[in-house]
Amino acid sequence: MSDLQPTVASGAFVLSVDFELHWGVRDHTPPEAPYAQALRAARGVVTETLRRFETRGVACTWATVGFLFARTRDEQEALSPASRPAYADAALDPYAEPVGSGESEDPLHFAASLVDEIRAAPRQELATHTFSHYYCGEPGATPETFRADLRAAQKASGEPVRSIVFPRNQSGDAFLAVLPDVGIDVYRGNPEGRLWRAEDGAMGRQLPRRLARLADSYLPVRDDVVRWDSVLRPDGLADVRASQFLRPVSPRLAPLRPLHLRRLRQGMTAAARRKQVYHLWWHPHNFGTYPEESLRDLDALLDHFERLRDRYGFASLTMAEVADAARRRNP
Repeated sequence: MSDLQPTVASGAFVLSVDFELHWGVRDHTPPEAPYAQALRAARGVVTETLRRFETRGVACTWATVGFLFARTRDEQEALSPASRPAYADAALDPYAEPVGSGESEDPLHFAASLVDEIRAAPRQELATHTFSHYYCGEPGATPETFRADLRAAQKASGEPVRSIVFPRNQSGDAFLAVLPDVGIDVYRGNPEGRLWRAEDGAMGRQLPRRLARLADSYLPVRDDVVRWDSVLRPDGLADVRASQFLRPVSPRLAPLRPLHLRRLRQGMTAAARRKQVYHLWWHPHNFGTYPEESLRDLDALLDHFERLRDRYGFASLTMAEVADAARRRNP
C-alpha cells in the first residue's frame, strides 16, 4: 500500500477483485467440472493483472477468501472458527469441502503464494471476502457466526484488514453492525436503486432481476457514478459502492462486447469530469476462460484511465483510500 494522499477534490477510480477460486462457486461447480479449468487459469491471471497494475501505477483492492491464506490443510483447520454457520441448505457448507494437503496438491483451495504476490505489489490493498465465503443472505446465517468468521479472516491475514466485500453481495444491517467489532470500517455496497437492493439468495437469482441487471451492463439504465457525499454512513462505516461489474468475455455475447466496454468508459469519464468516484469489480476466474482477450480488454480500460488521469487528475485509489479521502473531505 502506498502513503499516497490524494486531493479530496479529485475523482477516484476504484478497482476491486473478488479473489476466491473454487470457494466462490463450490456449491454449484465441482472441482472436476469443465469450468474448473477457468479457476486454475485464474492463478496466472492474478499474476498478469498485478504486473499490469504495477507497470501503470494502478491501485486495487483484493477481497480474498480467508481459506486461501493457509499454506496447508492443517493450517486451514487451525484458522477455522469453532462457531460456524448452520445454513439451511447443506450444500452451502464450505467446511464439508474436501481439500488437499496444500497449494501444490490443491491449487483450487489454497493460494498463499498468490497472496504473497499481492502483498509484495505496490498500491495493492488486501481486503477480506470473509474467511469461508460467508453467505449473509442465506437462511442459517447469524451475526454471531459472521463475527467469528471475520475474526478468523483477520487472523488468517496476519495484519489488520480494513475493507470487506460481501460474498455474492449479500449483506444487511445486522451484519454491517458486526464490522466495527472486528476492525473493518469499509465495504463495497451494491449500486443504489431497487434493482440492486440486497436480497436473499433466491431473490438474487430471479430471472427478471438478472435480465435487468444484464441490460444495465450495456445501456445507460442508471447513473453509475458514486458520489463522494454518499460514501460515509451515519454509523461511521464507509460504503464504497460498486459502479459496474466487468463482465466475462463470452462468444455468445460478443456482438455486445463493444457496448459493454463503452458503457464502462462512459462511466469512468463521467466520474472524472464530475470529480466523483467510479468503482469497477470482477473475479480473476472471470478472465480464466479467455485470458488473453480479457486482459486485452483490461488494458484498454487502463489506457482510458490514464487519459482521464492526465486530463482530469483522475486518481487510482483502493477502497480504504477512498474512505480516508471521504473522511478528510467531511471531517
